[in-house]
Amino acid sequence: MIDAAAKRGEPMDHLLFAGPAGLGKTTLALLTAKAFGSQLRLTSGPALERAGDLAALLTNLEPNDVLFIDEIHRMNRAIEEVLYPAMESRKLPIIVGKGPSARSLVLDLPPFTLLGATTRENLLSHPLRTRFGAILRLDYYAPSEIQQIIERNAELLGVSVTPEAAAFLAGAARATPRVANRLLRRARDYAHVADKDAIDLEAAQSTLKLLDIDHRGLEPQDRMLLRTIAEKYGGGPVGIATLSAALSEDRGVIEDIYEPFLMSVGFLQRTSGGRVLLPAGYDHLEIAHPDRGPLL
Repeated sequence: MIDAAAKRGEPMDHLLFAGPAGLGKTTLALLTAKAFGSQLRLTSGPALERAGDLAALLTNLEPNDVLFIDEIHRMNRAIEEVLYPAMESRKLPIIVGKGPSARSLVLDLPPFTLLGATTRENLLSHPLRTRFGAILRLDYYAPSEIQQIIERNAELLGVSVTPEAAAFLAGAARATPRVANRLLRRARDYAHVADKDAIDLEAAQSTLKLLDIDHRGLEPQDRMLLRTIAEKYGGGPVGIATLSAALSEDRGVIEDIYEPFLMSVGFLQRTSGGRVLLPAGYDHLEIAHPDRGPLL
């Protein structure tokens, strides 16, 4: 798409990046603008509180600029309506004045490309979703890919990391580059305080122990969620509202932060009746599965 648009001398079609947080949607937006040789303007859905905020951004764009709106699903619906003609025909309708003297003006916008990013594609309205030329979905990374990211970023941070330590940190990074980078920085801190020349396996293991993160990347909140389903509700199914009340946690946090990874590793399942703890989840908690008897 980038090469074709460049050959035609036109702006690239609008793109939507969808996927869980921390997988690189903003980084891909930066790379897309760089590959197209354009300037990137960044904002987010919650930051656009009024239609005038979006109008100010659009009217200040230069030809072939790339406008990136993060968390675009959280944009106000009234603002979204202003975005439709801007995306389709690069026109910006505005109302000047109030009451009987009010009149409508249509401003021409420079050619631009809109890049949207969302962690909740299902919350996007159908009219907005269909105006993107392509929807690119990001998925969790393989452990070997996370290990490559850790080793490369260790070079950028000026610290050495052994292959064993990089592989261990990759296994606990929840298949997410953002988490991997956070764990790498904390392991660097530990290695420096311990006067180590490199992040070795002992440093990586000690770092996770101090952070109370297990070898699969589960944090205390993740384990409490799984343990609550197992011990209080017999493994499920249990409804999200009940689970939210039992954990004193917002259901949006459970659905957006905890559950996607727990489902991706096969510990948890969403069913029509509620959340169910799977056998792998019992094994990880070292709790006997009710259908299988005690663990040996």
